Amino acid sequence: MTLAAGDAAAGGALERVGSAGGLADVVETVLDKGVVIDAQVTVGVVGIPLVEINARVVVASIETYLRFAEAVDRLDLAPAEGEGLAGLVGGVTGAVRDVTGSVRDVTGAVGDATGNVRDLGRS
Repeated sequence: MTLAAGDAAAGGALERVGSAGGLADVVETVLDKGVVIDAQVTVGVVGIPLVEINARVVVASIETYLRFAEAVDRLDLAPAEGEGLAGLVGGVTGAVRDVTGSVRDVTGAVGDATGNVRDLGRS
């Protein structure tokens, strides 16, 4: 699409000159400027992420997308290494085991202390 200045009698307005172009111009503009839809959704309970969805819809040239991804720090397409569900369950199981052992120790210490108090009362 080409624009040309009109004559002075027409008020100097810009006029379209040349072929309509249509779809080709639209595609060229979209690829040049780009359209990027980037979404990241995480569903979690009590701070524990259960489901994570990453979606990227890009209609752009590669150069435009790479500029966008670099600007928002989303160049890494692979998920970050995390513990995963098995690691999380193992951690919770270990914590329950530790708490159970501590409760057992406290219960034994309280039992010993009450026994010592009874012995002092009898003497």
